[in-house]
Formats: sequence, structure tokens, C-alpha cells
Amino acid sequence: MNKEVRVGVAAVILREGRILLGERIGSHGANTWATPGGHLELGESIEECAERETLEETGLSVGSFKKLAFTNDVFEKEGKHYVTLFVVASCPTGEPQVVEPNKCKQWQWFELDKLPEPLFLPLTNLLKESVDFGAIA
Repeated sequence: MNKEVRVGVAAVILREGRILLGERIGSHGANTWATPGGHLELGESIEECAERETLEETGLSVGSFKKLAFTNDVFEKEGKHYVTLFVVASCPTGEPQVVEPNKCKQWQWFELDKLPEPLFLPLTNLLKESVDFGAIA
């Protein structure tokens, strides 16, 4: 296992009682569903990272951030360890596009009580902590 712990940022985008999730490909967590997100870069704020990653991955512009939670995510098979910082980001208009087809197969809006499977490990760990998306939607 890599001895380095990385910081990931995940943007939870909720609209009309649904959450935006993408089907990952070509990276750790391939074939799982995840929120937009990625690595926190040196000198970057958590909100800047969420905004940058969401735009890079979906073409959507987000704002009005609220800290949600963090998870400790050990990817045993891939030998990777992340701490993932979740933020809720607003995005009242626009539809997501697959901007990085080598990283994401598709983006879809899902009802909060009808999430697809399998979920990306950080999102699974977040849900184990009883985070109620409905309360923040």
C-alpha cells in the first residue's frame, strides 16, 4: 500500500430531491457511482476544489457551499487511502455532460431513496454515518 494518505473532495449536488451521481470508469472505484470530485490541490480551498472538479467532470458551475462530513476511505484492493471531504454545492440549473469520457461513463439524477449500486467507497462510508440527504435537500 502507498504510504501516502490523499485528500479527496466530493461535491454533493442536490436538486428537486435528487442527487447527481456519475458512473466511474478507468480509475480506482471503476464501475461504481459517485458524486463529482477529486484530489485537493496544494493551496486550493475545499470549495475551490469542489467547484473545479465539478466543472471539469460535468460542465456544471456550482456555488453556495456547505460543509457536510468527512470519511476515512481505505481502498484495500488498490492500495490507496483517502480522507474524503464532502460538501453540499448548489446548482439550480443546467444538465451534466460527460466531459471526461475516460473517467465517467454517464451522469444521472437519482431519487435519494433509490440510489444505484454499487456506490463508490467514500459515498458508501458517508451513508453508513447516517447522513440524511433529505434534511439538506
